[in-house]
This record gives sequence, C-alpha cells and structure tokens, in this order.
Amino acid sequence: MKFKFLEHTADIKFRAFGKTLEEAFKNSALALVNIMYKGKIESNIKKKIEVKGKDKEALLYNFLEEFLFLLDSENFLLSDIKKIKIKKNKEYSLEAEILGDNVKNYETGLDIKAITYNEMFVKKEKNKFICQVVVDV
Repeated sequence: MKFKFLEHTADIKFRAFGKTLEEAFKNSALALVNIMYKGKIESNIKKKIEVKGKDKEALLYNFLEEFLFLLDSENFLLSDIKKIKIKKNKEYSLEAEILGDNVKNYETGLDIKAITYNEMFVKKEKNKFICQVVVDV
C-alpha cells in the first residue's frame, strides 16, 4: 500500500508509506494529487525541483507545498516522480525530477487550500517510513 486516507472532521488526512524516506515522500505527493484527480495523468512536462527544511516534517511540508505552488503558478499537475534524493547536512534538502501535465487538460475535483502541520509526522517504524499529513480543503 502506497498511501491511505484516514478519518478527519473537516479536512483530509492521509498516511503514505515507503521502504525508504524518499519513497514515503514520493507516495505523499501521489496521495496529494489523488485528492485532486483520480484518473491517469500524462507525463508531458518534466521539471526539477529543490526544497529545504530544518527537519523531516518541514521538508515534507515544503515538498508538498511546492506542488500546490506549481499548480497555481504554472498549471502543473504532477503525474510521477522519477528521481528523488534527500540529504541531510545542517538542514534537510530534497532534489527531485518530476513529471506531469497541464491541469487544464483535466477535470479536477477538490481544491487543496494548504498543507498543514496539524497532526503531521515523519517516522520510521520497523523497516518502513510513514508520513502523515492533513491538508486544508
């Protein structure tokens, strides 16, 4: 299972899973897109993104916020993440190669207003990583 949606009174909460931190982040991004559009998205546009964060939660927040920014500013709707690399020096940094298409080619459902820190966590349990996120819709 890549991700699952959980009960929440007003917003949408999900957990994403991965064998690595990178895979859990990738699945978090795919869960985010799944809130807005449930069908197949073509991969006609390729981009590279870089984000930073003081800890894993801030990095996840900034990573997911980047997709909302790209959607609003460039009409970019994510379809897949080909490469993703997370490094830790003084702070965490993430570089990714992402694929997607123009959102105008799709009928999207829910609009996501914002990523929140509410109930957010990134942790390792046994041999898998789990990211939990609540988004404001």
